[in-house]
Amino acid sequence: MTMDNEGAHILVVDDDEDILRLLAIRLKARGFKVSAVGSAEEALARIAVEAPRVVVSDVRLPGRDGLSLFEEIRATRPSLPVILLTAHGTIPDAVAATSKGVFGYLTKPFDSQTLLAKIDQALNLSAPGPADTLITNSTGAPGDWLEGIVFCSSRMAELMAEARMVAQSDASILIRGDSGTGKEVLARAIHRASPRARGPFVAINCGAIPEQLLESELFGHVKGAFTGAAASRVGLIQEANGGTLFLDEIGDMPLSLQVKLLRVLQERVVRPVGATRAEPVDVRLLSATHRDLDAAMAEGQFREDLYYRLDVVSLTLPPLDERREDIPMLAAHFVQQVAAKYGKPITGFAPEALEALAAASWPGNVRQLYNVVEQSCALTSTPLIPLSLVQRALRVPAMEALNYAEAKQRFERNYLVQLLKLTDGNVADAARIADRNRTEFYRLLQKHDLTPAMFRGDSTGGSER
Repeated sequence: MTMDNEGAHILVVDDDEDILRLLAIRLKARGFKVSAVGSAEEALARIAVEAPRVVVSDVRLPGRDGLSLFEEIRATRPSLPVILLTAHGTIPDAVAATSKGVFGYLTKPFDSQTLLAKIDQALNLSAPGPADTLITNSTGAPGDWLEGIVFCSSRMAELMAEARMVAQSDASILIRGDSGTGKEVLARAIHRASPRARGPFVAINCGAIPEQLLESELFGHVKGAFTGAAASRVGLIQEANGGTLFLDEIGDMPLSLQVKLLRVLQERVVRPVGATRAEPVDVRLLSATHRDLDAAMAEGQFREDLYYRLDVVSLTLPPLDERREDIPMLAAHFVQQVAAKYGKPITGFAPEALEALAAASWPGNVRQLYNVVEQSCALTSTPLIPLSLVQRALRVPAMEALNYAEAKQRFERNYLVQLLKLTDGNVADAARIADRNRTEFYRLLQKHDLTPAMFRGDSTGGSER
């Protein structure tokens, strides 16, 4: 076992408690962290809470069997290796599963050393998981490749494990996700985890620059290439030479520039606007989009050949609504940042304010959460940010948790006040509108300490009409 694999999290699944106990003892003795469960359903629940590095499962399980468990894992977490343990009668099924992508199988009774060797092999080929890498440093400490990415959810842990794995290659990566999910933050993390980390990281938003300027920004131009080109300019593609180029909102790139970008990727050269010769360039391309590129291709707005060059590996950032368990940690992280920015002694959110954040709808995702935290920090006068400021930042009407009697009393008072304002304190008119006799109406006014004179043009009293 390599040092990188020491302490790796292994999930063992078997309905035989004796075998489960024996496997746990042997794997723990080897230095692994072991979770042991007795059914496929328990295994899927455990994986959702904390993704392991390897799953070792018996084929025969109560309810959903080990092959069904493997199919579910393959569909949702393709980078997670599964090793099946089989009795003699289920060997054909295990062999069939191997052809579908199961990492391996062992027949019972199996030799412990053989199992350990198989697990080591799986660990060496799989991506390190959240319990075994810097992913556990969710604070985004300086120097961490995940700086700025804060999470505790298994959904994000799986994505970051995949990101770290693909960062080691030079393959182009397309990052998908809604606006505000943090696509550029992920791109920077991939750059830091890559062999190009010491090279430049250059980012450009293709949707934020007018078409007539985007070509010059990306490819550069020579002096006199067009009106106003008083001097030569090095393009951003060349500035990223030896490093990583990140093209955000790639779906907004004009078709004419898509052709030029495709040539850069195919020939590894770039020709500035107005230049007569191309210059070699060495960049790793990351791109991002919130658009449906398949629909854009069908409409002729995006080149299919460029799409396949960009989408060698695809990573999808989930919306914040699908990783709600990360919200308290993200909010605390942003409070630290903003409190330091404003120099205010803010320690966090009041419990009910944090509950409101966790339950809110987040159409703007992580970017919106940061804005809500910043506005709350700017306005708070207390170390703990109250619920009212969170509701204000979320533009949610304040809703107090009143019991029925309190709510009824508040409604009655407000209703009476509105009626008396409407009738200028005329009790007879107010009682008629309320469909109540004057005696009952006076009783209601006394209950709420209201007098008709309070609503007349002069407050000296006079006769009660």
